Amino acid sequence: MNFRQMMAVLFTLVLSGCVKLPENVQPVTGFEPDRYLGTWYEVARLDHSFEKGLSKVTAEYSLREDGGLRVINRGFSADENEWQEAEGKAFFVEDQNTGYLKVSFFGPFYGAYAIFGLDKEDYSYSWVSGPDTGYLWLLARSPEVSNELKQAFVSRADELGFDTKELIWVEH
Repeated sequence: MNFRQMMAVLFTLVLSGCVKLPENVQPVTGFEPDRYLGTWYEVARLDHSFEKGLSKVTAEYSLREDGGLRVINRGFSADENEWQEAEGKAFFVEDQNTGYLKVSFFGPFYGAYAIFGLDKEDYSYSWVSGPDTGYLWLLARSPEVSNELKQAFVSRADELGFDTKELIWVEH
């Protein structure tokens, strides 16, 4: 099964249009979509079948003509010795100033994408949750981040109920 198929299966079966957020996760406000565009490196994640075994994972965001965002997730599978890619679309759930989107990689089925931590000065890191505490990502503009940022991310995620002992620190 390739990356695109895995993303489709995940979002179809698990998320099924679910755009709710985990308890106590609050999306950032004062969000500036234009500053979020471009390439983000996945620094850490809670693992799922659609990303299992992938390294060098990135997410690239660009504007769509309909006001949404185009999302391209890409990662390298050492087992298959090839790059895998999935293209999706995202739309704001509330307004463009709130870091709360619904994302789809397959048809009409959407999952929550909540930015609950963000470097609002430089947009150098982003802490992202899915619809429940089983989905968590640390994204950054570079593949490496400081130990202080990692510790802050883990501490905040722990407070919110994520199982940070299961985090995978992505190789780049």
